Amino acid sequence: MEANIKTAIDKARKDVAIERKLNRQLTPASAIISFTFLLVFAFIAIIFALPAHSETNVSNPNLGNTPMEGRATFEAFGGKPGLVAIMDDFMIGLVADPRTTQFFNNDKQAFIKAMLVEQMCELMNGGCQYTGRDMKSTHARMKVNREGFNALVEQFQLAMDKHNVPFSAQNKLLAKLAPMYRDVESTTGDAVPPKAATN
Repeated sequence: MEANIKTAIDKARKDVAIERKLNRQLTPASAIISFTFLLVFAFIAIIFALPAHSETNVSNPNLGNTPMEGRATFEAFGGKPGLVAIMDDFMIGLVADPRTTQFFNNDKQAFIKAMLVEQMCELMNGGCQYTGRDMKSTHARMKVNREGFNALVEQFQLAMDKHNVPFSAQNKLLAKLAPMYRDVESTTGDAVPPKAATN
């Protein structure tokens, strides 16, 4: 399964690289629209590479997938300090993005970043233990739609790019994260943050 996901990611990445070159000839507004469209397409490609049902054999049932073998990907992210820096910029992007700000512009930012660092670290076999809840329970009290989920993926890719994480390492982590979309995306309607969803 992960091989198919990586193939889809690699193809989308190549399309994005070509588009970035073409964007140099476009107006800034056209370039942004074109690049954003390709990022959305990339994640849709990942989703359609997944089987209808995915079973994972994980030592930590809340992790969402099996950890990688070896530490090469973890080291490519800069180890735990690198992950912390990436999550700091990831959160800044999520708060600034109008498609995701309602979920992240609150007093839980430090906690969310800490849980993300733990989760990514354990997935990449970095010697951490994820102590958070599973993705389904975590997102049960909110409504996340495709637009918001794709925006989250886009901001994560931008944060990784900013910290010069190699595409091959990014792809390996995205392949581990992709199956979790089923537990995160929960509505085809309007996005609703936790407090509003419980009223």
